[in-house]
This record gives sequence, structure tokens and C-alpha cells, in this order.
Amino acid sequence: MALTDLSTIRDLCARYDFSLSKGFGQNFIINPGVCPRIAEAAGLGPGWGALEIGPGIGVLTEQLARRADKVVSVEVDTRLQPLLAETMADFPNFKLVMGDVLKVDLAALLAEEFPGMPVAVCANLPYYITSPILMRLLEERLPIRSITVMVQKEAAQRLCAAPGTRQTGAISYAVAYYASPRQLFTVQPGSFYPAPRVTSAVIRLDLHDHPPVQPARGDEAGLFRLIRAAFSQRRKTAANAVAAGLNLPKAQVTAALQAAGLDPRLRPEQLTLADYSALQATLPG
Repeated sequence: MALTDLSTIRDLCARYDFSLSKGFGQNFIINPGVCPRIAEAAGLGPGWGALEIGPGIGVLTEQLARRADKVVSVEVDTRLQPLLAETMADFPNFKLVMGDVLKVDLAALLAEEFPGMPVAVCANLPYYITSPILMRLLEERLPIRSITVMVQKEAAQRLCAAPGTRQTGAISYAVAYYASPRQLFTVQPGSFYPAPRVTSAVIRLDLHDHPPVQPARGDEAGLFRLIRAAFSQRRKTAANAVAAGLNLPKAQVTAALQAAGLDPRLRPEQLTLADYSALQATLPG
């Protein structure tokens, strides 16, 4: 079944009385070259498990199932269950789990479905919940090796921006703390049905065995609180932004920056992850 063929998609939708939901951010991939490329980028092979989020009608799912020993897809839209039962019928290594990926017990799911297997996450993520999904996958320190996902191009640039560069945002530092990110390739709006108004991009995050910096006093939450405070007013100097964001006297923050060997006049995006860790160590715990 050619799942990227528009007539096939329309026939499936008609037979199962299915209509795409804007609320779930559904856009089906109709460019036949995209999903094989994503699946290849995920580096799957014999012995591997793949966790997919939001399989849709199974365009990417099929490519994952051709490469990995087992594919488990988490889908929130119950209307897609009968469609996937048809489109994935030829793949006994596929399992569908109905549920919201932000609420499913992912640690338990991975332990149950992929015992002893290396696991990669691979997905065409709904744009409206890209960041919450990625941060949950990273923060829970799940037993996964990598995350290969298609997201909005602007989000991809932020997620993969090197800390200390102009495109950096608070989430760039969080991603860099947990993983090494790479932007792989872009996907044009015409590759989807219906066509979104934005260009997409595929990124891969390879998870670190250990974070590249050590938070002061082992306080990870405090490190990210500091970074979010700095970026809440990124047009200000680091001293002003951190002081306002953490409700601290500017003189105290200025002294802490200087003690960490940093210029208080720097902008938040000019500091590296190591700089923020050093600043955290010189601020009150």
C-alpha cells in the first residue's frame, strides 16, 4: 500500500470516516523520499527497538518496521486505530499503544517492550507540543540512545543552536546538557497533506552518557532555573536579566558573574553552558 499516495490516503480516510484534526496537529507525509531518509538517519538495524510518537497512518512507521526488530508507536487519536490495523497488518514486529505520550509511563513501557534492546525514538512530532515531548524524553533519562524527529524548522534551529550563539534560547542549553544535537535536512511544505505554512526540519539528538557540565551542588533544577531567568529578558545584560529573573540584587549578581570570571555586560546568549554552571556556583544556593 502506497501510504504517501494522495488517492490512497483519501480512500483510507473515506473508508474509516476519518478527517484530519488541527487540534492534534495532523499533517500526513506525501513525499515518498522523506520517511526512508528519516528512518535511515535514526540508525536502526537488527537488534534495535524503535519508539515512535504519533504514527498517523503509518508512513514513517512502515519504514521503521522494515529496519528495527520491534516498533512501538504511541498514538493519542483513537480514530487512527483501525487505519493502522490495516496499514501495518504485514508487520508483526509493530505494536500500537493508545495514549498521550506526555502521560504514558514511558520508563515502564520501554522496560516491558524492549528488554535488553538499544532503543531509538523516531517521530514526525506535532509542532504544537514539540518542546514538552522532547524535554520529557530527555529529563526522565530514559534508556534511549537517540531521538530523531521532524519538527518546525525554526524550532530545529533553536534546539540545535550551540550555546553561546545568537540563535540560542533557554531550551538550547537544556538540549545540550542532555544530548548532542544535529540538524540533518529540511522538508518543504509540499511534502505534506495538507501542506503546513512552515518548513520542517529533521534533527537527531544523541544522548550523553554523562552531562558535559556538573551543576553546582548537584542542583540541575537550579541550573535550568538560572538559565530560564537569564533568557526571560534576553535583550538585557546577563547581570540585569538574572537579577530580575531570580529577584536578586543586581550588585550581588554582578559580583557573582565577576567571581565566575565573566563580564557582567555580556548578553545571556553569549554565555556557554559551562559559564552558567560557573555562575550558579558563585550565586547563593
